[in-house]
Amino acid sequence: MKLAYWMYAGPAHIGTLRTASSFKSVQSIMHGPLGDDYFNVMRSMLERERDFTGVTISVVDRHVLGSGSQDKIVENITRKDKETNPDLIILTPTCTSSILQEDLQNFVNRAALEAKTDVLLADVNHYRVNELQAADRTLEQIVRYYLEKYGSDTQKTEKPSVNIIGIFTLGFHNQHDCRELKRILYDLNIQVNLVIPEGNSSLQDLTKLPKAWFNLVPYREVGLMTAKYLESTFSMPYVSTTPMGILETANCIREISDTIKKFSSTLSIPLDENNKIHDVESYIDLQTRFISQAAWFSRSLDCQNLTGKKAIVFGDATHAAYMTKILVREMGIRVACSGTYCKHDADWFREQVAGYCDSILITESHSEVANAITEISPAAIFGTQMERHVGKRTDIPCGVISAPVHIQNFSMSFRPFLGFEGTNQIADLVYNSFSLGMESHLLEIFSGHDTKEITEDKKTDFWSEEALAELKKVPGPFRGKAKKGVEKYAKEQNIFPITVEAMFAAREANS
Repeated sequence: MKLAYWMYAGPAHIGTLRTASSFKSVQSIMHGPLGDDYFNVMRSMLERERDFTGVTISVVDRHVLGSGSQDKIVENITRKDKETNPDLIILTPTCTSSILQEDLQNFVNRAALEAKTDVLLADVNHYRVNELQAADRTLEQIVRYYLEKYGSDTQKTEKPSVNIIGIFTLGFHNQHDCRELKRILYDLNIQVNLVIPEGNSSLQDLTKLPKAWFNLVPYREVGLMTAKYLESTFSMPYVSTTPMGILETANCIREISDTIKKFSSTLSIPLDENNKIHDVESYIDLQTRFISQAAWFSRSLDCQNLTGKKAIVFGDATHAAYMTKILVREMGIRVACSGTYCKHDADWFREQVAGYCDSILITESHSEVANAITEISPAAIFGTQMERHVGKRTDIPCGVISAPVHIQNFSMSFRPFLGFEGTNQIADLVYNSFSLGMESHLLEIFSGHDTKEITEDKKTDFWSEEALAELKKVPGPFRGKAKKGVEKYAKEQNIFPITVEAMFAAREANS
């Protein structure tokens, strides 16, 4: 735990609330001070929800500190049970209220005696896990609870079927990705059994999870724990290859095909004309040539202009790793640094990006990321909203490819990042994030589209008059880059003011 004004992954109780709010008819009770109650506003604003979020706060105030929380928690649980009649009430403390070290499980047990609905305490260590880990753990806990309490339907479907696990509220383009995944699965003659937690599935539907032939986990951050539990308990295989980019989408489809074939032979289920999946190689070829424009774009002159340009990638483990592969393998862009804030998944991330980038950065500190961007000075950044702000300060374009996000990343138009349609979205994002040759030339000539007054007001008081006169001799398209290089050299050598001699020394040092 550490105090910070910016966190890539929020506190654990936010992850629990995200998972619980994704299910239908689940009421969450957050036990904490008023300062921790921002989830409702955040979700209503970003997801543009028409209904109230099912989260109630059990306020930790001076009365609780004086007499304890038991009566208040039990009262809130029984009250919400009568008012909303949910299928499940889940109680989660926050980091702040956890300091009280109260026996919340005992409070939940007492409330369960009076409530008609199921009551569950989120089994999360709020001091050791972050938002994503807590969301993953809470999803597995809810699935395990319902399958153990209400049993399961293990009769497999006649046709190959799949559970999509990990689509949930406030996820980065999750709903768009889910729609694209469903389209691909439908084309392959694979029916979708359940989508959890945010797939309009009720908690009673969880007993049908074992009916599917396999599970698909599109994001490593949420869903892996549930898939591993279902594999160990019901021998259900899972596919965790993220279909992001042309190559990895094809690999994911091939892995799905292999999984179905192995599973059918294990259960002695023949794949006849009615239930066999379509020829995957023909499907991949068709989609790559006619649905995805990214393969054509990668061979075009426009994409060749990007070859060798430097970029920095940073985000959650899934998006950062696969974006790094796309830039290097499919577009010929040099990734100078690839990083993630998912420290708990650092080993997997290093394994995935090894050989695709010059350096790897595993950190939760936005300052370290900003320092890396400043030091490397890439042509483009692909990161979170924080890297977008850093890009604005350093005048480096940034494409947002991962949470945490802003409301602009919850677009109303269809913009998936996964599947073949997702390759088009990513190609557009990459191409539009770079300042290309003619664009940079015109920006230099016209001072950035009617911003002459702004550019003339930039501080030049640490340049001598002779040095400024020498700088103006540099051709316009190269003047900005030359100025940055000289200023960087002068800062490193502690030269003030910048003289003509310093300019020549900087040129020699950079040659």
